[in-house]
Amino acid sequence: MISRVPDPLTILPVSLSTLRKGETAVVVGVRDDHLDVGDEVRSALARRLLELGFIPGEALTVIGAIWPGDDPIAVRLGRSMFALRQREAAAVMVTRPAGALP
Repeated sequence: MISRVPDPLTILPVSLSTLRKGETAVVVGVRDDHLDVGDEVRSALARRLLELGFIPGEALTVIGAIWPGDDPIAVRLGRSMFALRQREAAAVMVTRPAGALP
């Protein structure tokens, strides 16, 4: 029996901000950068992203990015679409499905 060595790119989480248009991934977590979003209650960025639905296990697709600078990017999460700034996208950690190109 031949055992297959898993591709490290499909195992190691990467930031959502590194994905390009058309790529799909699964959320594995949200990093807290301890910076405020700027609203009245001064919620942390990670909490806001979790409230929007960026929870572990959710599949997402990068729909598009604004040129130049890819800021913001459009992300489809379930039936919703969100525009995320690079700082926000960098806080979302994802894994690519097996066979996906980096």
